[in-house]
Parts: sequence; C-alpha cells; structure tokens
Amino acid sequence: MTRQTLIENYPHRVGGHCGSAAMRDLLHWQGLGWEGPPDEGLVFTLGGSLGLSYLRSSDLFPPLYLVGRDSDFELNLPHLLGAQVQVLTTDDPREGWSWISQEVDAGRPALIWGDIAELPYLRVRLQMSRHDIVVIGYDEAERIAFVVDNDRAEVQKVPFDALARARSSMSFPQPTRHTTYRIAWPHELPDLAQVAAAAFRQSAANMRHPTPPGVVDLTTAVSGSEGLAAVAQLAADVRTWSHLPADELEILLFSLSAFIEKAGTGGGLFRKLLADGCADVARLTGDLATEDLAVAARHCAQTWTEAGRAGIEHEVDVRTRLERVASAVSLLPTLELQLAEALESASRSLAAA
Repeated sequence: MTRQTLIENYPHRVGGHCGSAAMRDLLHWQGLGWEGPPDEGLVFTLGGSLGLSYLRSSDLFPPLYLVGRDSDFELNLPHLLGAQVQVLTTDDPREGWSWISQEVDAGRPALIWGDIAELPYLRVRLQMSRHDIVVIGYDEAERIAFVVDNDRAEVQKVPFDALARARSSMSFPQPTRHTTYRIAWPHELPDLAQVAAAAFRQSAANMRHPTPPGVVDLTTAVSGSEGLAAVAQLAADVRTWSHLPADELEILLFSLSAFIEKAGTGGGLFRKLLADGCADVARLTGDLATEDLAVAARHCAQTWTEAGRAGIEHEVDVRTRLERVASAVSLLPTLELQLAEALESASRSLAAA
C-alpha cells in the first residue's frame, strides 16, 4: 500500500538565506519565540555563525568563492536554543530516504541538504550542495516529495529521483551525503539576552580566530583565508585585478556581486540579516550596546552591498567599475574589525545584565 502524508498549515515564508529561513519556519511551527515567532534576522543572529571565507581557485567556475557565515549554523542555533541535534549522513539513498519518511510520518518536518542544481523548481546550473530545504510530506504513488525552500513561496513538488540526486551530490563545497538534521526542540526557549550574548561572542570569535574547516576547503585555493584575514585578503586581491583581461574581470566582478547579494545571503553578505537580528535583540532587551552593534552591522552590510552593486553597473566601463569596487572593499577591513569589536561589547553587556 502506497503512503501519502503532508504536514498541514506549515508556516512557510520566503527568506533571504536557506538556513535561517528554514530554522525560522521550524521555530514558528514548533510555537517557539520571544513575543511571537522570530523573524529571520533574529534567527540568523542567534546562530552565532557570522563568518567570512574567501578563496580563488582555477578549479572553480567562477574562480572565486565568498561566503559570510560559518559551516555550523544548523548545529549552532539549536544548541544555543537548548535543542538536541543529530546529524545523519549516509551514501545509501534508501537509508537517507528512510530518515525523511520517518520524520514526516511522525509529524515532524525534515531539514535536509540538497544540491540546488538538482532541484527542478530552482532552474539553475550552478551547483551548491549545502542548500537547506525542508520536506513536509510525500506521495509514494506519484513519487513526489513536498518541499519548502526559502527561495519559493509555495510548497514545491519534487520527484523522488530528483531529490535523490540532490541528496547524493558530489559537488562544491562538499558531498551532500543525504545529510538530515534530526532536531528535538525544547518546550520553551532560554533567556534571549543570554542566548544573544553567547551568539555574539561566537560570531566575534569566528572573525578573529576562525577554526577550520569552514564552509569551503581552503587547501585547494590559490588565494584564500577566513575571518578578518579573509576581508584583508580580498581587499588586497581586488587591487591586483586591474591587469586582467576585460572578459576575466567581468566574470570576477559579476561573481563577487552575486556572492555578496544573490547567493542566499539575505543581502550585504549576511550582514543585513545580522543587523536586523541585532535590532530585534536590542528592542526586546533594551540593551544599548546591542543597539550600537545593529548600527555597526548595518554600516558593514551597506558597504558590502555598495561593493557588489558597483561591479555590475554595466553602463560603466569595466575598469571604472573595478576602481569603484576596490574603493568600497578597501573600507571593509576596518568595518569588519569594528563589527567584531561591537559583537564583543554587546556580548559583555548582555551577559552582565
């Protein structure tokens, strides 16, 4: 007998980043929050996963990769909120599917990874294996899974075969291995100020003292680094791009803009989400240092956005665009350091409250 099941009234909304949007929906579904369900910025912020990884490698296309979070958001956030998390991985597609069906059959949404290139509703060629999606049901007769994705407002019907390919991808940045997060949420959330203090402290540490491995493997990079060193490396590299042929420069500028604004960052390389979340923490706690942190994060986000947009002003000559990008990026090492300092200051303030 074939089975069909669907978690009804799942509270899904479009989001800026796959991980924080998925976790926002899961918290809302679980009935958890502070003065109501948290917005995505607050969810991202409380994960303590702000970071920065940058690399250039001829093995990649485009030959540049930039990401503004660490690799463990999906673990960090539940742990900081008092949840228990199991990360299940396998190379056996039947075992991987069994984890999804067990969760959904028990009435629990299943948070999983999928390669964006294999998810038919996204219609993209770029491969990225660590895209968070949530399965809320399936129909064995039709051989489809019901999936929610931060990039789409509606529930998506994904054929089992396509989902299996997305779940067994070997593409960048790492094999997907049918990764499934099994989360046991608490009945209520801990004190917001203490959670935020720990999250801010962790994000600052990610920038000052990044602990490998990050989202990407830097061992294959021609040029690459993490944390505050990454933004300094990027600023130095951009100044050397002026000798490149125009077609190569176009690729780099377009790619840089995409990674800052379009690659599921929520805008401004995740710093806009951080600014929104810090503003929520400040509003809910009344902490003045966190208000200052929100301002620092907003300034940082805006400068990243300016750098990204300057690179794709196609009515402007590519060399002039490069100069504008380099000018904006040159400000970022100082702004990122100030952001780390503001994170530390707000953490101390909240911990002492």
